Amino acid sequence: MAKITEAEIRSVLSTITSPEGGNIIERGMVQGLVVRDGHVGFSIEVDPAQGEKLEPMRKAAESAVTNLPGVLSVTAVLTAHKGPGATAPAQRAAATPTQRPGSGKALVPGVKHIVAIASGKGGVGKSTTATNLALAFTTLGLKVGLLDADIYGPSQPRLMGLSGRPESRDGKTLEPKQSFGVKVMSMGFLIEEDTPMIWRGPMVMSAITQLLREVNWGELDILVCDLPPGTGDAQLTMAQSVPLSGAVIVSTPQDIALLDAKKGLNMFRKVDVPVLGLIENMSYFSCPNCGHRTDIFAHGGAQREAARFGVDFLGEIPLDIKIRETSDDGRPIVASEPTSPHSLAYGEIARKIWAKLDATPQRAAPRIVLQ
Repeated sequence: MAKITEAEIRSVLSTITSPEGGNIIERGMVQGLVVRDGHVGFSIEVDPAQGEKLEPMRKAAESAVTNLPGVLSVTAVLTAHKGPGATAPAQRAAATPTQRPGSGKALVPGVKHIVAIASGKGGVGKSTTATNLALAFTTLGLKVGLLDADIYGPSQPRLMGLSGRPESRDGKTLEPKQSFGVKVMSMGFLIEEDTPMIWRGPMVMSAITQLLREVNWGELDILVCDLPPGTGDAQLTMAQSVPLSGAVIVSTPQDIALLDAKKGLNMFRKVDVPVLGLIENMSYFSCPNCGHRTDIFAHGGAQREAARFGVDFLGEIPLDIKIRETSDDGRPIVASEPTSPHSLAYGEIARKIWAKLDATPQRAAPRIVLQ
């Protein structure tokens, strides 16, 4: 099968006429073009007032690319762009964190801050950390949401003790489930627990966008996003679709995990997302019987890397059977044992993160073009 190139796609899209004259390529309307293994995804930026009228143009663009040799699937979406009344740069800097500059349309209405919890690799306890941090934020008196953005391996239904399909009052917007005072949404609510998600990149990107925008989050101080491990489609979708207030990197102390954590840190920097700090998970093991401490995965690696990269070290969480047991049982330790040393450690990290968010001007969404 012939390998499709970005140049070929742009060439065929240049045959699609813009309603304002010229074609959609020369007018810069095509953004976020992704080409992977024959699967293509891109957005067409349009005036929000013209959105419904331009659906035929979107379909024409999608059809034109679909007919190219080597293309297996195409996902094209319409997104709002700034109109004639766009704000000046100084005004855009003060835009709310849920609004694209000049678009006039909230991306996640009512949400003040969106924070990604990420890791360079799997198996470092990122989801458990995200869950307990979300609960720790509620102890600060904050209104909190938790988005499970790991489409392939959603963990939050099990971690938060939730099951069943979410309801929809209007047939369009999903109602998040609630547990321990946190609003939760996950792909795990929509599929059986043992059903594999065999999806290509554009489908993952579309699913994450829907979980962000088509859920009634209500008024939230912070939306914690549990990202999948790595630096792929999900991370780029989050960075491109919403104005992240920052990212928190979770790693274990050993060198092999820190190598991938550094990749995650550098990825967020490249897409202009502030890195709020690093957390060292499974930092040490303290025997519950004799109290002897063992650094199973070494110790202090995340703190050293944080200093090296000039970001904050937010804290360390031990390797402890209580954290594992409460997580598996759907009653996270911050909720089930709020005065335990581990819960207090999560609480201190949450306070550090919130202090940074509270002191940081709200961000407008970054503009990213994938090459």
